[in-house]
Amino acid sequence: MAGEVRQIDLWFNPNPEPRLSAEPLGLLARTLHSPAIFEPYRNPVTADEIRDCVLKLLVIFAELRREARRQQTSLAESNQPRLWILTPTASAPLLEGFGATLEVENWGEGIYPLSAQWRSAIIVIHQLPWTRDTLWLRVLGRGQVQEQAFDELEQLPPGNPFRGNALMLLNRLKANLEMNPNLNQEDRDLIMRLSPLFDQQLEEAKLSGLERGLERGREQERREAIASLLEARFGPLDDELNAILDRMIRRPSSELMPLLLQLSRQDIIDRFQG
Repeated sequence: MAGEVRQIDLWFNPNPEPRLSAEPLGLLARTLHSPAIFEPYRNPVTADEIRDCVLKLLVIFAELRREARRQQTSLAESNQPRLWILTPTASAPLLEGFGATLEVENWGEGIYPLSAQWRSAIIVIHQLPWTRDTLWLRVLGRGQVQEQAFDELEQLPPGNPFRGNALMLLNRLKANLEMNPNLNQEDRDLIMRLSPLFDQQLEEAKLSGLERGLERGREQERREAIASLLEARFGPLDDELNAILDRMIRRPSSELMPLLLQLSRQDIIDRFQG
């Protein structure tokens, strides 16, 4: 019987020649020094979910060993990924059951490595100290912990190398949530909290030259400006948005800019299709 298809949430391989230092990411940067698998959970992780994550890791180990044998090379320990399971909370019995223990001297509060040979750790986000060092992990929390992280993110200077990307990803999360017809109250509250971050990013995008690009009048500059603003709102452009760019660049900027800033993705498509 064929095995169940298992998908990894995020697999990270460090760039051997990075253009930016990861150090501003604080504690998160320490997880990026070697290949890593990230499995984040919105709700508290269960024992079955932890076992599923570990199973994915074991499958990857087996595949890497097979590939090494095919190439007649050895598999270095440093090339084997480490598993990071992110959960808002976790009970003491759950952590104890997997042999996950604090290593405060190495990682501080909230990080629970399993036994060394498992190359795995559980990050309990709501136990992390509220410091700049943990900001990029606390953004993935819930409730008050996440709201505090959003407050800190808003206060970062515009020149922070990771701030813009974080805002774009959060805006993408907002857009995805808004497309869900079955939102619960927590999701609706999250959308409301993300809205000021969205407005902030759009304002920064305009000030950084997107609006000037629309005003210059050259077709390629207008196209790039419109595409950048759409990406800031909705993420990478798909076929539907790319198909309407030619129609959009013909509109006066005074008419187009309010539509780009205010309409939903589907409203924009409906407005410029046909």
